Amino acid sequence: METKRIAKTGNVFPPKEIKPVKSSKKKNQLKLSIFSIVIAILFLSPFYIVLTNSFKTQKGIFTNVINLPFGEHFSSTNYVEAFHELNFIRAFTNSLLITVTSTIIIIVFASMAAWMLVRTKTKLSIFFFFLFAAAMLVPFQSVMLPLVFIMGKLGFLNPYGLIFMYLGFGSSLAIILYHGFIKSIPVELEEAATIDGCNKFQVFWYIIFPLLKPITVTVSILNAMWIWNDFLLPQLVINKPQWHTIPLRMFYFFGQYSKKWHLALAGLVLGMIPIILFYFFAQKHIIKGVTDGSIK
Repeated sequence: METKRIAKTGNVFPPKEIKPVKSSKKKNQLKLSIFSIVIAILFLSPFYIVLTNSFKTQKGIFTNVINLPFGEHFSSTNYVEAFHELNFIRAFTNSLLITVTSTIIIIVFASMAAWMLVRTKTKLSIFFFFLFAAAMLVPFQSVMLPLVFIMGKLGFLNPYGLIFMYLGFGSSLAIILYHGFIKSIPVELEEAATIDGCNKFQVFWYIIFPLLKPITVTVSILNAMWIWNDFLLPQLVINKPQWHTIPLRMFYFFGQYSKKWHLALAGLVLGMIPIILFYFFAQKHIIKGVTDGSIK
């Protein structure tokens, strides 16, 4: 019957070629691999430039930025000179103290605030939550001059005032992340602890806070990286050299008439090493924490 139908119409359609599935998958994987390699090169190229030029002389940097350091352009003393000119131990101690203290305070206050906003289901708690969310949209540049003026009147232009300001600027994102995570914690755990005689603080500190470990690691990483690398706010607040952090000390390599690029790049590598090590040790928690905090 099929042969007769073809004979009447006169249309003969050749069978379609079936492409092998495995070959198409291999081609897609190859394209994806090439794309990933290109993206990786683009992202890693700044690190390559910084690292290679940190071992060059000033003349070597101006001669060729991309080449590897060799011959007369190689300098083995850049890191030693940068270490001494930065007063690295002092600057590192200041950065570590400010970063760790600010991060711990943000974690404690933001987790408590988020817990109360989740468990207190009133219009006022909803208003405060959206207020914190809206605060993330306010650019720092629009409030920095009035903020510095007010903090100067209060006598807070010092590391303590800087930590207090970091608490204000870092709390909004931390509260939003904690808020989403705490919603997944059953209220029955808190009720059982209350029946056993725990007060509000004990319920939070011994029951709730240990369960917040994944999102706490995420909050600590995000805030530690931001505070450690921050330059603008410390420059506005800290007015004494003995309190300067690493980013502020780096500014002294760039004078009005000369720029010590070879020492600046070496100092930049020294300043990046601690925060990179911290990130690598805690990176396995950051994606899980952000995902749990945004979905649950």
